[in-house]
Amino acid sequence: MRFFGASDDEYEVEEEERLRLGLAATLILGALDSRLTRQVHRHRAYLTRPELMPDPRIDTPWQRLWQSQNDRAFITTMGIDVGTFRYLLESGFTRIWTTTAIPRTDTDPTGRPRLGRRSLDAAGALGLYLHYLNSTMFEKTLQEVFALVPGTTNRYLKFARRALLTTLRSIPEGKVKFPEVHEFHELSKLIQKRHPLLNGAFGSIDGLNIATQTSDDPAIENATYNGWLHDHFTSCVIVFSTRVSTHPVAGMTRR
Repeated sequence: MRFFGASDDEYEVEEEERLRLGLAATLILGALDSRLTRQVHRHRAYLTRPELMPDPRIDTPWQRLWQSQNDRAFITTMGIDVGTFRYLLESGFTRIWTTTAIPRTDTDPTGRPRLGRRSLDAAGALGLYLHYLNSTMFEKTLQEVFALVPGTTNRYLKFARRALLTTLRSIPEGKVKFPEVHEFHELSKLIQKRHPLLNGAFGSIDGLNIATQTSDDPAIENATYNGWLHDHFTSCVIVFSTRVSTHPVAGMTRR
């Protein structure tokens, strides 16, 4: 609309200002609409009980794997053999799983655990967390393998992590310590065989990138993204010994 008495220059300025305001409003509305659309899609990107196996304890891919008791299959999917898996269960993981209530906002954290209501037993919980550690699979794939809905998967992963950490802190194989004097000399000789000029060292490090599952948390996703390799990796790995010794449990080794 052009006002009576307004000059051509004033009219052009008014028109330009209206165009700028209109463009800004369009951009803002477009951004809000895009954000709402992403949120809707994000909330729909999960599996519900009808899309999963009916019972997490019967005939799931995990149950087939557990019943096989096959070292190759265990190492392929979880990074450890059957003997080591059972050793972790017997060293405290089963006790923690069966005697501790899984934290929830609507339950008493000091109450008695309701084992009959849990979707997984101790072996299933340990298997779930080891699958999570040893693979870059998406969480929805974990839900399919173990027949768990998203909320249960997240709770079990957090609780199994605490249980496994407590278990590892209680066994000799889970401790990191400086070698004894005789061990130091033995390890130093091994280092010098590979690096003759490196004298007085009992360990060495080398570049290692372990593929890591993409996190939904932007901060974690950014921390694990390797721009050079164009993928997500964990590179902070500590190797505390160069010697390999056989544990009494079949197949368990320490490096």
